Amino acid sequence: MSDEPIVIERLLNAPVEKVWRAITDNSEMKKWYFDIAEFKAEPGFEFEFIAVGKDGVTRFTHLCKITVVIENKKLTYSWRYKGYEGMSYVTFELFDEDGKTKVKLTHTGVETFPQTDAFLRQNFVEGWTYIVGKSLKEFVE
Repeated sequence: MSDEPIVIERLLNAPVEKVWRAITDNSEMKKWYFDIAEFKAEPGFEFEFIAVGKDGVTRFTHLCKITVVIENKKLTYSWRYKGYEGMSYVTFELFDEDGKTKVKLTHTGVETFPQTDAFLRQNFVEGWTYIVGKSLKEFVE
């Protein structure tokens, strides 16, 4: 069991403002992330969404609360699961690199979830690698 944070970094061929909109505007998020009913990039705002587990059957209700918002730079929210122990935090950091955007996603606390196949660290690594490196990348580029 590792308590090392999961860190995924990618350089996206899009300006910071466009990537920021993609990670904070609900209508844009639905196109590449999860179908979240309501989302506001405001500290204290709580949101939830349902995602199906790797088995293709189990539905997990994600309960999240925004903790940090620094426009065009940083977005952090808590990430936990209804009915399960554990609390984690997801942070998106954006860095302007000559008109492109370096995205650094950090997910801490995944080791606090139940030690079952559904919550394996590798599942989070694979999920975030796909979400940041493919889904978000293709959406903004």
